[in-house]
Amino acid sequence: MNFNNILIGSEDPERLAAYYEKLFGVPMYRDSSYSVWQIGSGAVAVGPHSEVHGKNPQPGRLLWNIESDDVKADFERFKAAGAIVIREPYTFEEAPGSWIATLADPDDNYFQLQSPMGPPEG
Repeated sequence: MNFNNILIGSEDPERLAAYYEKLFGVPMYRDSSYSVWQIGSGAVAVGPHSEVHGKNPQPGRLLWNIESDDVKADFERFKAAGAIVIREPYTFEEAPGSWIATLADPDDNYFQLQSPMGPPEG
């Protein structure tokens, strides 16, 4: 199997597409309803969804992650582009040298920048 993409449904997909375009650049695909950005081997798509209304009431329920070799630099680039910051880059004792930063989109969907993860040691 191979993970293909995540679709972020929205009542206002044009607003989300404009937001993500500031962060990721011009989408690789766009039509009158959907915008898609290739990120590594997967993709992030934004489009309308009939069952989605307003902001996400539980933004921490599903977080999607973008692997970054330099979380701090990519975080600063996203922040300068207008990213909504939930949590600045941080590290934790269980994974020294690893970093995570949490961001949100205008619909309150959370996503994270994170250091590459390897197989567990041991």
